[in-house]
Amino acid sequence: MNVYRYEENPLLTPADVKPHRFDYEVIGAFNAGVTQFNDEIIMLLRVAERPVSDDPNIIKAPVLNHKTGELKVLSFHREDKTYDFSDPRAIKLAGQDSFVYLTSLSYFRIARSKDGHRFTVDDKPFLFPKTSLETFGIEDPRIARIEDTYYISFSEVSPVGVGTGFASTKDFVHVEHHGMMLAPENKDVVLFPEKINGKYYVLHRPVPKSTGAPEIWIAESDNLRYWGNHRYLMGLRPNHWDNGRLGAGAAPFKTEKGWLELYHAADESHRYCMGAVLLDLEDPSKVLARTNQPILAPEASYEVEGFFGNVVFSCGALVDGDIVKIYYGVADTSMACAELSLHEILASLTYLEN
Repeated sequence: MNVYRYEENPLLTPADVKPHRFDYEVIGAFNAGVTQFNDEIIMLLRVAERPVSDDPNIIKAPVLNHKTGELKVLSFHREDKTYDFSDPRAIKLAGQDSFVYLTSLSYFRIARSKDGHRFTVDDKPFLFPKTSLETFGIEDPRIARIEDTYYISFSEVSPVGVGTGFASTKDFVHVEHHGMMLAPENKDVVLFPEKINGKYYVLHRPVPKSTGAPEIWIAESDNLRYWGNHRYLMGLRPNHWDNGRLGAGAAPFKTEKGWLELYHAADESHRYCMGAVLLDLEDPSKVLARTNQPILAPEASYEVEGFFGNVVFSCGALVDGDIVKIYYGVADTSMACAELSLHEILASLTYLEN
């Protein structure tokens, strides 16, 4: 697979984004949803900020008070054995897998470009946490355009779990929040950009606790508000690059052979790569083919090294003829872009036996 990484990579880094308030610092500008709007390429950038700490032994956790809109800061000492600070992204109780606080709060900022290579970032947040289900932040937006409306699905994080928020805009100035779309634990939700046989479809990734694994499901709706007929779509593959967890990436796009979905997956060592799956045009619950090898893997220094290394994670792609422009987060830190051939991606698929 030929991969052309932009010479300007990383396109945006934390240093390119001004924090939304003086006592915070930007530690991540990554995992952006992407779309074309008028004559601009829009990246809806996930910006992760944390309170400035002058003491390296003090770990701080920002929490939104949804009633007042204010950010409260909790402080923890690194030597406190009650907690596990080994993951820089989260604070866990010692001996437990689930987190109790995040070390940063994420929201969305718009980055704009005329050429897709050089971006400027708006000064103010476009979408900021505000509800009781977003007190730990909002993350990883995806954008799907249906007619004149741009629909945004994203993760809402709070002490009661990670669910999927839903919002829409027509102009990337005014935005309407439609509440939680799918309840916890669920994320990596992407909307198909048109109705299929009278139905809207989404891919989503529930996280079962008793049995099952973090894998991709599909659901449908008549009205973009209420989702049902949930079906299992595709799962992990033992001894493959996608044997740890997987989820939908960019919004699916139509090809003559089917709906092509670019998905992310991690192996058991938490190395994140991108792959592709082909779904039936008339019934996207049918998987036709899938790549046996990643189409994009962390190899460049900015993909391997960062806040959480060995990660390429796309929330948006643009298609121009045979060119697929994959905009992707690197190492949970910055944004990059790579171009691949649509023909080569389709040729790399392995078709499933009927």
